[in-house]
Amino acid sequence: MNDNNFLSKINNPNYTYVIAEAGLNHNGSIDLAKKLIDLAKEAGADAVKFQKRTVEKLAIKSYLDQKDDRFPEFGNTYKEIRDHLEFNYDEYKIIKTYTEKCGLDFICTAFDNDAVDFLKSLDVSIIKLASHSATNLELLAYIAKSNVTTILSTGMTDLDDVDRAYSIFKSNSAKLILLHCVSSYPTPMNECNLKMLDVMRSRYDAPVGYSGHEIGYLPTLVAVAKGAVAIERHYTLDNNMVGFDHKMSLGPSEFISMVKDIRAISDVLGTGEKIVSEKEWITRKKYQVSAVSAKPIKAGDLLTKDFIKYCNPGTGIPPKSIDTILGKKALIDINEDELLSKDFFS
Repeated sequence: MNDNNFLSKINNPNYTYVIAEAGLNHNGSIDLAKKLIDLAKEAGADAVKFQKRTVEKLAIKSYLDQKDDRFPEFGNTYKEIRDHLEFNYDEYKIIKTYTEKCGLDFICTAFDNDAVDFLKSLDVSIIKLASHSATNLELLAYIAKSNVTTILSTGMTDLDDVDRAYSIFKSNSAKLILLHCVSSYPTPMNECNLKMLDVMRSRYDAPVGYSGHEIGYLPTLVAVAKGAVAIERHYTLDNNMVGFDHKMSLGPSEFISMVKDIRAISDVLGTGEKIVSEKEWITRKKYQVSAVSAKPIKAGDLLTKDFIKYCNPGTGIPPKSIDTILGKKALIDINEDELLSKDFFS
């Protein structure tokens, strides 16, 4: 996958790149993964993001082997549950191919160096790092040297942590997109701290977006309005499904509505270019003022300001152009309250 299309969208100030975070909500099923991809396409997202872990390197053995009864459908230990949710190379090949056939970018989070290599072998050119990896200096350095575009979430960090991570990518001339993130599930409205988008933009020479975990998506829309170049949100086929992230994810209708509202915000924000629109011209011609005869003007009279008043419609000579007729001689008799024209004077 070539990341040029991704970077062109990220660098477009009039566009917001939407990442549909499928995450683990496929429950280990290729069929569910494809349905999530279909939903992302229907919603109008730009990319679908999955996750890749090397489970045996995720935690110490005693932690992996401890009993875990949260999702007995997946397994009875933490490792069994995690193994159940991991796709192998052939499975991810199917999922990536299906994603790209749907016209979406395939993005995946790498949780360790082996996962980076795994994704590179799949020809994945956009890799995400989760917030808890923002302080994993070894992983940061490894991916910064791997010639892939990296998206880094910055939850659970302070600015010193982000500075350190940013410097690793900067020193390797690596392509980096930063996402402001609060790793609280769900994130209370008063902790979203979206002013951090402005801080990060002024502090780092990198595009800045937002990864949201709030209930609903109002802060996500605020982030878009504040110029977030990319948005990442978890979504699911059904909030009642068994699994880690379904409850905190946007359901199908809510996710579709969010993307629709994001696109509407982009339309509302516009380009920042101040022009008179085609529809404004209709109103302008109706309500702006033009030069009108304040009293009768005889042929031969020299036009002075005493002869002029200004009122609707705006189809005549505007105040800014009045010097084009002031001091000129009337060629004809002009009645009081008549729209003046340059053709009346010489």
